[in-house]
Amino acid sequence: MEQNEDLNQFDIPIAKRTYLSNSNPLILKKILIISPFLCLLFTIFAFRSIRNIEQSPLISFNSQAKRNHDHRILGHLPYNEIPKEKLVFIEPYIEVHIDMRDSLLNMKEEAKKDGIYLVFLSGYRSINLQNDIFYSLKSIRNQEATERARVSAPPGYSEHSTGFAIDIGDATKRETDFEKEFENTDAFKWLIKNAAKFHFKLSFNKNNKFIDYEPWHWRYEGSIEALKVFETSNRGL
Repeated sequence: MEQNEDLNQFDIPIAKRTYLSNSNPLILKKILIISPFLCLLFTIFAFRSIRNIEQSPLISFNSQAKRNHDHRILGHLPYNEIPKEKLVFIEPYIEVHIDMRDSLLNMKEEAKKDGIYLVFLSGYRSINLQNDIFYSLKSIRNQEATERARVSAPPGYSEHSTGFAIDIGDATKRETDFEKEFENTDAFKWLIKNAAKFHFKLSFNKNNKFIDYEPWHWRYEGSIEALKVFETSNRGL
């Protein structure tokens, strides 16, 4: 009753209906002839609209992930966020998975013995923080999602959220932090030769067709949990 009263206050007139039985026979005949063609046109229009939606760059992450058997979107695989109790600080403001702490610190010490000074730039990042980073790129660089994903993973698809990823720089060449030029530093050359000894692997090399080359980004694969996390990535899917 309340709903009817609300409608009545706008003084909406009652619709007048004209039934086919009372219509002009000639008009009725024309309607019957045209109807199949109208249905066909509507079907074609609907089909094209669906195709356009599927090909749109604005398609949601979830829809795109469903079309990929490994659930990746924009080239990135999904990763769960590490539980807080498994995180440890290796430096102020930088947390990593407890499984990789010792290997990471030992690698830094070994490099120092060879005259190489590694600096840790970024470790664990929450999905909320990754969300801010990914979408801030849109306002800063006015980039589409596919462009942003080449340089930053969408939230829920970053290795950093696992706690097993670490961004590394050269303490003597800080201008190369997060830059491709890092590959020309002594620190990177040392990592290429020695990182595997400490169970670290370069995540995004030059052959990756979805994600830009990141010589500073390394991931740890020295524990059973870490190997499980990166199993799909290592299968090359």
